[in-house]
Amino acid sequence: MKAFNNAEVWFVTGSQHLYGPETLRQVAENSHVIAKSFNDSTHIPVKVIFKPVLTTPDAITSLIIEANSSKTCVGLITWCHTFFPSKMWINGLKILQKPSLHLHTQFNRDLPFGEIDMDFMNLNQAAHGDREHGFIMSRMKVNRKVVVGHWQDEEVVGKVAIWTRLAAAWDDMQHMKVARMALFTNLLGNTKPISEQLLDKHFLRKHGNNAYYGQK
Repeated sequence: MKAFNNAEVWFVTGSQHLYGPETLRQVAENSHVIAKSFNDSTHIPVKVIFKPVLTTPDAITSLIIEANSSKTCVGLITWCHTFFPSKMWINGLKILQKPSLHLHTQFNRDLPFGEIDMDFMNLNQAAHGDREHGFIMSRMKVNRKVVVGHWQDEEVVGKVAIWTRLAAAWDDMQHMKVARMALFTNLLGNTKPISEQLLDKHFLRKHGNNAYYGQK
């Protein structure tokens, strides 16, 4: 069981119809593998939920609206397929209200340089898509966490885990009720030190051999 069992992070992949249904099916399978790996990690304290690959501005905006209104979603992890036009995210990013992590990775750890071709590039290289995604969010001044490296590396998993804890804490703060103790006294600006006698009296009434307040 996860430490934050009721919290979810949605794993969202961006691509486009240019590559055709066969490639998009493989991209979805690869994305599902990454999301499952994160979800199965004992270091990541929230559930990581795979979401279908997004290929249109309307689909992106609809998912972000869904994430904003979800009571369990505490943030989004985005991974962008190669040559993915991140301008499709602009309308969605304008209304995003949840924390986001940009995972700059590729599915394969190693490249088969001796036999690499365009089919491999179209399917397995996210460098171009992630670069543009980072550029778009920087231009829009979108606050996010960026993690660079292979998704199976321990350091990458550790950074993702830390971010998920922060996202869960952020979500908890949205519903937190905080008591502001002596706020207005502090606002008065009275900086006169409290006497040692009064401090001792306040402490010793609750503690010590002669305590008389709240001890019954």
